[in-house]
Amino acid sequence: MSADRIVFGAAAMPEPDRDWLAAAERLPLTSIWQGGHVLPPSATGEAITRLSLMVAWTERVRVGTATLLLPLYHPVLVAKQLADLDSRSGGRVSVGLGVGGEFRHEFEALGVPLSERGPRTDEAMDILRTLWRNEPVDHAGAHFRFQDLHLRPVQAPGAPAAMQPGGPPLIVSGRKGPAVRRAARRGDGWMPYLMSPNAYARSVAAIRAEADAVGRDLRGFEWTMYLYCSIRRDGDQARDEVARFLGGAYGDKPGDMLNRIAPAGTPDEVTVRLQHYVDAGVRHFIIAPATRSDTLEVVRLATEEVLPRLELPAEVGR
Repeated sequence: MSADRIVFGAAAMPEPDRDWLAAAERLPLTSIWQGGHVLPPSATGEAITRLSLMVAWTERVRVGTATLLLPLYHPVLVAKQLADLDSRSGGRVSVGLGVGGEFRHEFEALGVPLSERGPRTDEAMDILRTLWRNEPVDHAGAHFRFQDLHLRPVQAPGAPAAMQPGGPPLIVSGRKGPAVRRAARRGDGWMPYLMSPNAYARSVAAIRAEADAVGRDLRGFEWTMYLYCSIRRDGDQARDEVARFLGGAYGDKPGDMLNRIAPAGTPDEVTVRLQHYVDAGVRHFIIAPATRSDTLEVVRLATEEVLPRLELPAEVGR
């Protein structure tokens, strides 16, 4: 994604649906995302399964995981799955990834110590990149070991494999210091959630400082924000939807805090809020409708009425 323009993606909520995706692709969207747990407390899908559906049911947009809980997966298996999906999609896959941990039983069931989720994620990211070079690979790390593995993406019938050179971009999700450092050192982008514009600006500064410290060039880095929000003609309806949608999981947060991290209101009101995020450094918004009804209308209002009115900071636009 270019740093000199603002783009919108959307979360396919609550589940990827063929008709919803077809309608969303007719909007000025750049990307569509969906994540998922392995053992969620409710009947919702898993990240790779959902990504497969989005690859099959879209033609134009980038499709991504938001997020893939990488420490729960063996990196060799997930490298093959993601390479095949990227190849089949014509190089349209992005991988939003995180460490998880909110559902301890997932880690226990899969034999992954919760305390190792950060180091496993770092090592797995390195493994993905080496396996996506399309050459034999040896690896001897703290958690994974193998010799002379050569991963070859699937070749679509009648066409050459079209995986992106080096594989799909790895976009780091999270909100805390370890995720910030992971993004700066290993990520192709940054995708926090439930974060205010001021907090996003601080995370940008921290990532840039960490990258400078390790001598990393961040050109091409994707400054993304996964943004729960609701946009309606009736602003009170939108605010009520956000309060009800996030209240179950984040009911300990007062209303004014929800207002800072999950914009809601009319297109005019939300435009003002999203401009603060742009000023803080966001260039790629993933609109996650914080409602259980008519989610496509939220995305439509975002792309057609909010996106055209956002402006890059003057020093970027010159």
